[in-house]
Amino acid sequence: MADSPAPADQPGPDRTDEDGLLPAELRAWMRLLAAAGAIEQQLRSQVKDALGVSHDEFLVLCLLAEQPGAALRMTRIAELLGRPKTRLTYQIACLQHADLITRRSVCGDKRGIEVALTDKGRRLLREVSPALARTVTEAVIDMVDHQQCETLRGLLPEMAETLEPDTGV
Repeated sequence: MADSPAPADQPGPDRTDEDGLLPAELRAWMRLLAAAGAIEQQLRSQVKDALGVSHDEFLVLCLLAEQPGAALRMTRIAELLGRPKTRLTYQIACLQHADLITRRSVCGDKRGIEVALTDKGRRLLREVSPALARTVTEAVIDMVDHQQCETLRGLLPEMAETLEPDTGV
């Protein structure tokens, strides 16, 4: 009896070379997501200890911190974070309960809600941000090696020609 071909549902040979199934940009994107996830994990516990909030709530605070003296509508925060509005409502309630943000109706739009940092929220972010930034910097330094630099170049193949090999980018 002649050898029959492998069934269609069987995986083919493992391909780990540069001509794999995914284009370089997608492989680079997946590596970048993995690195960002690892950094987020390191930051998660420090955020909880330093601020007493979840990582997602911390992201809301960071967005508001970039709006000095101004508020953001909850719909805009949901868009920027890529989060469902229902989940954001819970996070905003937690932050308001902790007196880190204020929430108010938008003038002329009874359904619109604006959110802003309180003085306490600003003070707390100012106090803990340097340590959190160091955590991120150290995590990136620990993770970035020659392969990760190549990964970043893979995300921008058109720019790869202009990036110097020793620039660390």
